[in-house]
Amino acid sequence: MPAPSPLHNQPDYSVTEISNALKRMVEGQFGLVRVRGEISGLKRPASGHIYLDLKDEKSVLKSICWKGVSSRFGFKPEDGLEVICTGKLTTYSAQSNYQLIIEQMEPAGVGALMALLEKRKAALAAEGLFDAARKKTLPFMPTTIGVVTSPTGAVIRDILHRLSDRFPCHVLVWPVRVQGEGAAEEIAAAIAGFNSLNSPPDVMIVARGGGSIEDLWCFNEEVVVRAVANSTIPIISAVGHETDTTLIDYVSDHRAPTPTAAAEIAVPVRAEWLATLDDWQHRMKQQLLRLFEFKSQHVQSLARGLPIPSQLLAFATQMLDGWSDRLSNALPACVAQHQQRLDRLANTLKPQIIARKLEANHEKMTLINQRLSPLITRLLRDKQTAMEFQEKLFESLNYRSVLKRGFALIRESSGKPIMSLTELQSSPAFEIVLHDGSTQATLSATSKSSRKKPDTSSGQDSLF
Repeated sequence: MPAPSPLHNQPDYSVTEISNALKRMVEGQFGLVRVRGEISGLKRPASGHIYLDLKDEKSVLKSICWKGVSSRFGFKPEDGLEVICTGKLTTYSAQSNYQLIIEQMEPAGVGALMALLEKRKAALAAEGLFDAARKKTLPFMPTTIGVVTSPTGAVIRDILHRLSDRFPCHVLVWPVRVQGEGAAEEIAAAIAGFNSLNSPPDVMIVARGGGSIEDLWCFNEEVVVRAVANSTIPIISAVGHETDTTLIDYVSDHRAPTPTAAAEIAVPVRAEWLATLDDWQHRMKQQLLRLFEFKSQHVQSLARGLPIPSQLLAFATQMLDGWSDRLSNALPACVAQHQQRLDRLANTLKPQIIARKLEANHEKMTLINQRLSPLITRLLRDKQTAMEFQEKLFESLNYRSVLKRGFALIRESSGKPIMSLTELQSSPAFEIVLHDGSTQATLSATSKSSRKKPDTSSGQDSLF
């Protein structure tokens, strides 16, 4: 059969051919464009590229900014910021999308950056980072000052020159970039680095010269603000000119209008303090001289009221002579008095007197012995009578005395007494105890079945 005729004469394209044709057409038609829109859905993967959407009231345009290009921006892109992007349109055939390759980005006027700045300022203020209670007091006379700034600008030279003029001290410079991509991270790392030193500086100055809001934007970044807030070292911010204001000025412990003013705030004037010390020294010397003169006059007035030392010693000497005479006479008298006492005691120690005392004590002991013997005899007799009574009582209460009267004790093999007939019938074997011995017994089945009451007519109890 003949082949069917085609329904049309259009050629067949592959998907790749269509995608490449669209790519050439879009790139040729829109080689370089400027697009104004608001940043949305910004992403920063590990590769360093930036993926974002530019949107307005009706449409969304996907955009890409390569890593090398984004480092040239004077600010850090964020969601919600209105920007003007310059680049070229292209297509992404893997997802059938068109997108903008951004080669340059700038805020859509100062108003956009100011709006973002006010929004960030309000959020950080709500956290309390700008509270006056958090601010630390600057040291009066620091020995070491840390400076975070660019090592090549005029700022560091102005600070060092002003410090050397006012009060020379040790200065540590941490070089950082103060503008462009990565500057905020370097400044934050420098502040944290000064705080981690074993011997940190007494005060820190974060400084930069003047510039536009885009040039100073790294000092508005949140990472820098939080680094200043977390610092244990007092920080003086000196960013831009007096009219320039950044977020670091609100969180720092003190704000200086210029870097030179920061050096003036950090240290006092050495010459002025030397003059002040000289004045204080002179005044102190004058005060000491007046004090010594006053004390000298006071001592002289007190000395006039004191008696003559020779008169004081004459009275004491007279008293000492009197006591010496009395002592020389009193010592023989004291010795004679003690000799008389010893003689009286010696007279009481004669053998006749001691023999009479021993004889009297012997007679007293004999009398006590004669009186004690009848008492002991009567006490022993009373104790013996009481023991005999207790023995009779024990004998009357002993159960073996009852067994001698014709009774018997029945108990289990464990030794527990059997108190009733019911307990007896439940015991397979038991023991019968009489007054002259015991025997083992068992209860027969007939005895178990014939349960009689005890016969009390004869006046005696019967167990069987």
